[in-house]
Amino acid sequence: MSAVNGGGDPVVVLDGGFATELERRGHDLSDDLWSARLLLDDPDEVRDTHLAFYRAGAQVATTASYQASFEGFAGHGLSREESVALMRRSVTLAREAASLADRPGLLVAASVGPYGAVLADGSEYRGDYGVSDAALRAFHLPRAEVLASAGADLLAIETVPSEQEVAVLLGVLSELPSRTRAWLSLTCADGSTTRAGEEVDRVFGLVRGHDQVVAVGVNCTAPQYVEELVTRAVAASGKPAIAYPNSGESWDAVAHQWGGAGASLDVDAAGRWVAAGARYVGGCCRVSSLDIARLAEALS
Repeated sequence: MSAVNGGGDPVVVLDGGFATELERRGHDLSDDLWSARLLLDDPDEVRDTHLAFYRAGAQVATTASYQASFEGFAGHGLSREESVALMRRSVTLAREAASLADRPGLLVAASVGPYGAVLADGSEYRGDYGVSDAALRAFHLPRAEVLASAGADLLAIETVPSEQEVAVLLGVLSELPSRTRAWLSLTCADGSTTRAGEEVDRVFGLVRGHDQVVAVGVNCTAPQYVEELVTRAVAASGKPAIAYPNSGESWDAVAHQWGGAGASLDVDAAGRWVAAGARYVGGCCRVSSLDIARLAEALS
């Protein structure tokens, strides 16, 4: 990922909300495995959805492993070996899409979602897990090891809501081979605090000097807070920033639906994120391939 190691380097366009695009293509993702279910049920559609983002102009495909975990797959009757195969498949499918897109420099980021994702109760938007550091490490390390060895260009450690989980995940990253690279992306409540209510400057600062982290920033955060958060991320971490917010809507974990007034990705705002130091820019929930096409055009 040397192309984005410095403040003057070109911007890398990320994909958008993978589940959003799957729903747009007619899939019901109400199951607690969310988009990871299609790794088992319809892998061709996973590949084709990645391809849609690449063809829209994305340079990075984020794999369908956000909600993939040994615990989650076991709850659906899958063995450990089957779970490993599905996690590895998430990377293979994104690689296949990159080959079909046939553009130079396309990348695959293996998604490492937060502990709250497997709970399927919206707790990744609160950070109130009530579990120990050891329990978080035991959850994250085995699947991070699988994804790190599956052939992705880097790990997308994303939608992390709390300082505790950031610290544990940075420890997990340090246990992986030193060649493993990752971005770290928090989900924030506003322009200065994590979802768990902590000072975001302190949390961003945890990655300072961590050579395996290539960028730090935010995702699944309301877009009006992104410019301030990008500025804070760069100042606190000394790293390039990453920004891929949601549409501004909020997730209702009980009703399993989005609420609030959403809007399409504001490409003018994205220009301000870049000016503030973002070197990876894309979208998260409710951001489609159509939005990414507009973003790619604006940033080209």
